[in-house]
Amino acid sequence: MSPTDPAAPATPGAGTPLLSVAGLRKSFGDHEVLRSIDLEVHRGQVVALIGPSGSGKTTVLRCLNGLETPDAGRVAVAPDLALDFGRPLRKRDRGALRDRSAMVFQHYNLFPHMTVLENVVEGPIRVQKRPRDVVVAEAERLLERVGLADKRDSHPFELSGGQAQRVGIVRALAMQPQVLLFDEPTSALDPELVGDVLTVIKELSDEGWTMVIVTHELAFAREVSDHVVFMDGGVVVESGPPAQVLGAPQQGRTQQFVRRLLNPF
Repeated sequence: MSPTDPAAPATPGAGTPLLSVAGLRKSFGDHEVLRSIDLEVHRGQVVALIGPSGSGKTTVLRCLNGLETPDAGRVAVAPDLALDFGRPLRKRDRGALRDRSAMVFQHYNLFPHMTVLENVVEGPIRVQKRPRDVVVAEAERLLERVGLADKRDSHPFELSGGQAQRVGIVRALAMQPQVLLFDEPTSALDPELVGDVLTVIKELSDEGWTMVIVTHELAFAREVSDHVVFMDGGVVVESGPPAQVLGAPQQGRTQQFVRRLLNPF
């Protein structure tokens, strides 16, 4: 399955951004988690968000998917969605964000009482009101693609962590989003299961899907991403191509973080 609109720029980062974020701010009580975040993601581009725990990476994703409402700032998705969070967010605005993006969660978030197939088709049928026969056929093709055709009638408790995360990816793809959002997709997996999930994400990148990935897998970020954003304390400290941010970071805080993750001992 290819992106809904497969027309990607010849060079990642060229042209008008598909996703544009400006001045994004978010507080929980007295704690300011995001402090004026700016971000651009172009069609077909893979952007990796890296940084220590508590830096605001996941909150950025949740704001982009409508799961959290920013206190201020602007989010635009080409060609026709522009939300200004200086005013109250309407229900249809939140729905518009979710129509354009789909989230793959760290802990899968599958419905435990539903089968694998039911988990995948729930959103397209109930939210997008698409025909059930079309959605089921598409879901079966996607499950076959990730090697889980034989698990269509299984329940989440019958799956390994790697299988559950692949179902989570299929569920996101079934929504036919413009942007795929991944929140630490491998952090809850046993080490031997990480490779299968990363392989699927790499294949999606090769197909031209637009993705924003929160990850601590720096080697993977270097291989798959076109752009890396290092966050700390709710701000963007440094951003640029992987070779720069991961190979020759300019900021002292970035240098310290990368050194610790690549050479933990």
